[in-house]
Amino acid sequence: MKAVLCKSLEGPDALEMADLPDAIPGPGEVAIQVTTVALNFFDTLITRGKYQTKPTLPFSPGGEVVGRVIATGAGVEDFAQGQRVLAYIGYGGCREQAIAPAARAVVVSDGIADEAAASIPIAYGTALHGLEDRGRVRAGDAVLVLGATGGAGLAAVEVAAALGAEVIAAGTSDEKLKLCADRGAAHLMNLTDVDVKEAVRAIRGGKGPDVIYDCIGGPYAEPALRGIAWGGRYLVIGFAAGEIPKIPLNLVLLKGCDICGVFFGRHVDTDPAAFRVQMAKLLDWCAEGKIRPHIDSVFSLDETKDAIKALDARTIKGKVVVRP
Repeated sequence: MKAVLCKSLEGPDALEMADLPDAIPGPGEVAIQVTTVALNFFDTLITRGKYQTKPTLPFSPGGEVVGRVIATGAGVEDFAQGQRVLAYIGYGGCREQAIAPAARAVVVSDGIADEAAASIPIAYGTALHGLEDRGRVRAGDAVLVLGATGGAGLAAVEVAAALGAEVIAAGTSDEKLKLCADRGAAHLMNLTDVDVKEAVRAIRGGKGPDVIYDCIGGPYAEPALRGIAWGGRYLVIGFAAGEIPKIPLNLVLLKGCDICGVFFGRHVDTDPAAFRVQMAKLLDWCAEGKIRPHIDSVFSLDETKDAIKALDARTIKGKVVVRP
């Protein structure tokens, strides 16, 4: 099979095409003939050794795949050859055949396109776990999404809207924010040259959001927290702005709020049954049109480095996918 390999931690330019033996699943695993791989911002980091997960070299980028089961390992009873599945694998997806733990795979109905299904596990799974489990979002809550114009943020906008929240989408591009409005955001906020705290508070007549879903960190985190509603929940998703914020803990006291980490990978490891329930819910929402993954670009397998470089350049709206 053909595979894209990261042999050194020098970023996407160092990726190489290689021929590898066909995938053979071990106990509790399935082998998948990959039709689509979805990429994420963390693929720009993992290829540089700057992500929290550090695979042994060489490895393939790409953390979520869709395809057909071609073989099952010992002990796997839930899947059969030929079934169409999506799987959350973390890395190892940018190849013609991938191995996935059976506990991280679910069957996909034929009514959902490959590109949409592949885009669901990480961004939408993180959003549902973060907003529902960690943020305790209820219908009518106001949810501020920082970094709403990226793939993770746009997924959070859609999931929050599906949960009945009043969504405030914040980003740095008016053009990209228009897509958030199309996906259910009630309010749009360009973070460029604004007082984030006052802008957040002004939207709701001084009250502030009940939940903040922060994909970017950096200089926006503390002022956004200062504008949160009493008893709010601040969800830490990632640090796409580059800087990991240092939050004064007196703000947590004064706001009576919670700061909650959202670590989707650990959640899946700890509770794989919950992961499969959440994937089924998201796939149902996708089939019903409640969530509509926006596919910005589709690349071939040998264009994987260009796909990751596009994520690096921050020019993407929604998701980037690779089709082997």
